[in-house]
Amino acid sequence: MRPACRTFSCGDPGVKDHRDWRPEPHHQRLASLTMSKAGGDGGEGAGGSSSQRAQPPEGKAAEGKAQGKVSATSIGPGWTKVSCPCCMSERIEPLVVVKLGPKVRPETKRWLIRLIGAPHKEGGTALLAHPGEDATGDIIVLSAPRCVLLQATEELGLCKPYRNGDTAAFSYNDRDNFKDSDDMEVFLTLAERQYIVKYELDALRAQRDQKIPGLPDGYALKSRDSIWQKLGSFGVVVDTFPLHNPSKLKSLSKAWYSGNQLSQPLDSVNEYFGNSVGFYFSFLDFYTWSLIPPALLGLSLMFYSGEAQQQMESVSGSRATSVDDESESMFSGHMIQAVFSMLWSTVFMELWKRRSATLSCRWGTLNLTERFSEPRPGFHGELGVNPVTRRMEPLFPGWQRDLRMALVSVPVVALFHGLVVLGMACFYWGETQVKHLHKDWDSLLTQALLYLPSMAHIVYTNMLATVYRTVAQSLTEYENHREESAFENHLTAKVLVFTFFNNFATLFHIAFFKQDVALLRKRLASLLIVSQLVNQLTEVVVPFLVDRFLSAPLRAETEDDPQEDKFRNQGSLPAFPGLFAEYIELLVQFGYLSLFSCVYPLTAVLLLINNVTEIRTDAYKICKLFRKPFFPPVANMGVWQLAFEVLSFVSVVSNCWLLLLSPRLQDVYQESKMSSVNILVLAVLVEHVLIIVKVILAFLIPDEPDWVRIKRERIEYTSMQALKQQKLHSEES
Repeated sequence: MRPACRTFSCGDPGVKDHRDWRPEPHHQRLASLTMSKAGGDGGEGAGGSSSQRAQPPEGKAAEGKAQGKVSATSIGPGWTKVSCPCCMSERIEPLVVVKLGPKVRPETKRWLIRLIGAPHKEGGTALLAHPGEDATGDIIVLSAPRCVLLQATEELGLCKPYRNGDTAAFSYNDRDNFKDSDDMEVFLTLAERQYIVKYELDALRAQRDQKIPGLPDGYALKSRDSIWQKLGSFGVVVDTFPLHNPSKLKSLSKAWYSGNQLSQPLDSVNEYFGNSVGFYFSFLDFYTWSLIPPALLGLSLMFYSGEAQQQMESVSGSRATSVDDESESMFSGHMIQAVFSMLWSTVFMELWKRRSATLSCRWGTLNLTERFSEPRPGFHGELGVNPVTRRMEPLFPGWQRDLRMALVSVPVVALFHGLVVLGMACFYWGETQVKHLHKDWDSLLTQALLYLPSMAHIVYTNMLATVYRTVAQSLTEYENHREESAFENHLTAKVLVFTFFNNFATLFHIAFFKQDVALLRKRLASLLIVSQLVNQLTEVVVPFLVDRFLSAPLRAETEDDPQEDKFRNQGSLPAFPGLFAEYIELLVQFGYLSLFSCVYPLTAVLLLINNVTEIRTDAYKICKLFRKPFFPPVANMGVWQLAFEVLSFVSVVSNCWLLLLSPRLQDVYQESKMSSVNILVLAVLVEHVLIIVKVILAFLIPDEPDWVRIKRERIEYTSMQALKQQKLHSEES
C-alpha cells in the first residue's frame, strides 16, 4: 500500500535550509487565518487552467482518510489546502517566490492566493501557496503537491523509470507502477519541479470577464486572458523566480568550478538547473575537448613546417608578407588544415548528436513532443474558437502576421545589415589611413595604431549585436506568434542571420574580394584575441565587480535572519540573461575555426585556452551572479544544433575557395596557363566532391547509438500499447 503522505526533508540530518521553513509564530496565526478563509472559498473564480486534470480515485481518498495522519484541510501551517489525501504532507519544500508590486493591497494578495490554491476544476492551479510573513507582505511562496507534479509530468511528455527497469513515457493513470512516484524529490529533479510551478501559472486563463479585487476598474480581466501576463502588466506581479537550495548549490559549486577537477558533474547540473543548462555545458565540454586535435595539428603546422615566424610577422604587421614569402611553405599547411577543418566539423557534429541522444535518454526527455497546448502568454488577438482544439482562445490571422513580418521585421533587419556594411566600410577607411600614417612615420606608436581599426570595429560590432538582440526580441513579440516554439525559432533565426553577417562579412570580403591572406590572418587573430577578452570582461568581470561591491553588501544576511528575508535576497540578484549569448559566442567560435582556420592554424589553440576558462566562468556566473532561472525540459539544443550543422556545410565552400589563394596553387595555375574559367570549374568540382564526402561521412555515423534507438522505439511501442488499453477500458465501461 502506497503511503498517503510523504515527509520532505533536506536529506542530511542537522542541515537546516529552506525545506524546513516555517512562518514565525506571530506570523503563523495570521497566515493560518488567511489560509482558512482562502480555503473555504476556493473558486472565487478568477481563472482556468489549460486542461481539466484527472482527480484521484475514490479508493485513494478513502485510503488517505483511513490512515488519518494529517488534517484533511491543510498540509502545513499557513499553506493552502489540498483536496487529495495522497498530496498531504507535514513539511513543504518552497520552490518558487512571487514578488508583488509595492502598491498591491492585502485584498489583492488574498485573491491571488485563493486563485493559486483553487483546484483545476474551479479555475485555479491547485498549487500550494503561502503568504510569507502576513497578508500585507510583498511575497507569496509557492510549492506543488504530488498530484499536480505528476499530472504535469504526463502533459510535458517526460519519460521516467518503470518498475521493471525500463524507461517509459509517464502516465498519470499508471503512476503507481513508476519507480519512486511517491517521492517527488527522487522522481522529479528540482529544476523540473520548479518549472512545473511556472508551467501551471502560465497556463492560468480567465474563465470570464471580471474585476480584480483591490485594483481600479480599468484593471480587469477579460475571458481567456492570460492571467499571469495581465497581472505582470498591471504591476501586481513584479517577478516570479525559483528558489536556490543552499545546500545543493554549495555541493554543486564545489564539484563544478571550485576544485581542480576537469570533468563536469553534468547530471547534477541537469538536476539543479534543468535540461537546457545541462545540454549547453555538455556541448561546451564536448566542443572544448574536441578542439585538441585541430589545436595539435595547428601547432604542428606552425612550428614543424617553418611557418611560425612568418605567420607571427604577418599578424604583427612587422613586415609585408608577399606571395613569394609563402610560396615555399604555405601550400602544404594551408591544404592540410583546410581539408582537416571540413572533415573535423562533420565528425564533431555527428558525434555530438550521438552524445546528445544519450543525454536525452538519460534525462528522460527522449519522448518530448509538440502538444496542442494553450497559446503562449504573450499571444493576443480577438477571442474565438480554435478550429483545431475547439477551445475559446485569442485568434490572430496568419496573413496579419505575415504582413507584419514583410512590412516591419524585414525592413528593420535589413537596416541593421546596412549598419554592418557601414561599419565595414569605416573599418577599411580607417585601415587605409593608419597604414599611410605608419608608412610616413614608421614608429612604435604608429605600429600599435595598426590594431586600432580592428579593435574599434570589434567593439562596434559587439555593441550593434547587443542592440540588435533587443530589437529582434521586440520584432518577434510584435509578430505575435501563438506557440512558444515558433516564437523562439523566429527570434533565433533573426539573430543567427545577423550574427553570421555581422561577424563574418568582413572576413569573407577580405578573403574573396581583396584576396589578401596576410590581412585575413591579422584580422582573424585580432577577432580571436579581442573578442574573447571583451566577452570575459562583460560577461564575468563586470557582473562580479557589481555584485561584490554594490549588490552583495545589501544582501548581507545571517543564519538567524527570517527565511522570508533570505528569499527576498535571492530576488535582488539580476535575472539570468539566458543561454542565447553563450550559444552565439560558441557559434562564432565554430565559424572562425571551420571557415578560416586554414589561414591561421593557431585558431584552435586560442579557442581551447579560452574555453577551458569559459567552462568555469560560465558555471560561476550561473551559480553566483544571477538568480536561478526557469528552463523547460528539452530533448537537445534545438535550433542551435541546426545552426552549427549549416556552418559545417558552409565551411566546405569557404575552405575550397581559400585553397585557391594558396601561392603554390597560384603558381601551378600560371605555369599550366589555366584560364579563370577552368580554375573556377575545378574549384566547383572539388567543392562538390568534398560535399559528397561530407554527406557520406555523416551517413556512416548514426545520429544515435543503437541502444538509444532501441529504447526510443520501445518507449513509442509501450505508449501505443497503453493508448490501446486505455481505449479498450473506456469502451468496456
